[in-house]
Amino acid sequence: MRTFIRHLGDGKWEDTPLLSYKEEPGTHFKTITRQVLSERSEDFSTEMRYFEIASGGYSTLEKHRHVHMVLIGRGTGHCLVGNEISEVGFHDAIMIPPLTWHQFRATGSQPLGFFCMVKCDRDRPQLPTDEDLRTLRTDPVVGEFIRI
Repeated sequence: MRTFIRHLGDGKWEDTPLLSYKEEPGTHFKTITRQVLSERSEDFSTEMRYFEIASGGYSTLEKHRHVHMVLIGRGTGHCLVGNEISEVGFHDAIMIPPLTWHQFRATGSQPLGFFCMVKCDRDRPQLPTDEDLRTLRTDPVVGEFIRI
């Protein structure tokens, strides 16, 4: 188990591969990367991940049964949690309840970087159906925000 990971600046950590955000087909996102900062072990059943969205990019609109916590580490942007859209910036914390639609967008001129802590054993994200999208878009502000 690594006990120290040096931050190299610009959202990169020493000996930590820069990974694709998603590998599943059919997901929708734009210009986002992922780094896994912690590893599963007998004593540690959570995973700390760092995501970075380039300016103008966005994460997948999704929901899942597990709760997770997000902490903004770089840049500014906006996030959708349920039907609430919030402007987010450095050190803002976002709690995402179970089965709640959420999406992050880098709306500033710099990348939006955020840390996400989740259990290693968790359910897979659920993507919106056409009916889900119709329901979400009944709120014009939410409808304007979401990207797919």
